[in-house]
Amino acid sequence: MNRTIYTLLMYLYLPVAILKLIQKDRDSGLWKIKLKNQLGRVNIKANRVIWLHCVSVGEFHAARPLIDQLIELFSDHKILITTTTTTGSTAVKNYYGGNIEHCFFPFDLPFALKRFIKNVKPEICILLETELWPNLIYFLHKRAIPIALVNARLSQRSLAKYQKSSAKLAHETIKKITLIASQNEHSSERFLALGANPDTLHTIGSLKFDSNLSADAQITENLRHITGDRRIVVFASTRSGEEKEILQSYINLKEKFDALLVIVPRHPERFDDVYKLIIDNKLNLRRRSENEPCDNDTQILLGDSMGELMSYYSICDIAFIGGSLTSDGGQNMLEAAASSKPVLFGPHVFNFEYVSQLLIDNGGAIQVSNADQLMHTIAGLLSDDGKRIAIGTNAKKIIEDNRGVTNQLIELLAPQIN
Repeated sequence: MNRTIYTLLMYLYLPVAILKLIQKDRDSGLWKIKLKNQLGRVNIKANRVIWLHCVSVGEFHAARPLIDQLIELFSDHKILITTTTTTGSTAVKNYYGGNIEHCFFPFDLPFALKRFIKNVKPEICILLETELWPNLIYFLHKRAIPIALVNARLSQRSLAKYQKSSAKLAHETIKKITLIASQNEHSSERFLALGANPDTLHTIGSLKFDSNLSADAQITENLRHITGDRRIVVFASTRSGEEKEILQSYINLKEKFDALLVIVPRHPERFDDVYKLIIDNKLNLRRRSENEPCDNDTQILLGDSMGELMSYYSICDIAFIGGSLTSDGGQNMLEAAASSKPVLFGPHVFNFEYVSQLLIDNGGAIQVSNADQLMHTIAGLLSDDGKRIAIGTNAKKIIEDNRGVTNQLIELLAPQIN
């Protein structure tokens, strides 16, 4: 596939993308603003702009140490943060307020990008993790605007997909990137296999180790009031299909569990579906949104809330990281590790390939093959305080030992900013 064919396919998909946008974001009230931005219509009142793109909440949280440094070191610039999701938008605005500019990421189509770039006039575009947009990178490169791909990662699965369906397009795109700051050697090797220029590639580690996320004290106190003094196992960022497996295994082994299970689905639109699933399994539950204390008979607390995951980690005894029993590739496990909690995850962690192996190798995590093994492992840890605390301590030490990526990244980015 070349860029012409890719662009044609994107134009054909545009009506579907617009309908999906309206359907998904209609209730938030932001869909009109989002569509306007995605078509390239933005109003950024700044002469000098550093543009940083974070897809959603996870990427934004990972980028916060970098954003803080950019604000401090380049005070004569305005930081523009784009997001794809409305939840990402809310997180950005809640944290930074008017200290930054925010808008939604444009469609990767020539008419939208030309308008967007003309209105923004960025001095640099910083993309997070795996955001390889052929038209965006082409038009930025054509205007001699530096492009940095930071906290960059590329799984073997993604590499194979690129090589199979769009090897030429991926090669032409990646060689136009000014700077690639990779999370690990495995990703660096894959970027090179995709066609990256070795002179642009630097392996510096993951920004997530520098995360400055902390639990909100008031929220944590509120959650403790709800959960009481029971031991707690958090199932964080679960994906479709995982809850069913987890609940079935729990039902089979619940006599071994002296703990409250807290299930926090990854996407808010699934809260009601997971609630129904728990009810259908005839389990006693409370919803976080009800803000009512769990009694001794409560088996499940449904975490139907946003922005409270660090507080859940703060009060829990064990943390399972979702998206890893299914083939979604796992979610960020470092937030639980930073809270000194033993981390558990399933077999599918290709999104966090290096981090997961680092945790396992240093005794900060346990990987399981399926939901039944997960529940047996949890039961074992609940009955062994020493082992449970030791794994959590190891997890925290791994975080501390790998900090400092932000400073390395600033040294690489600074020469690219006028």
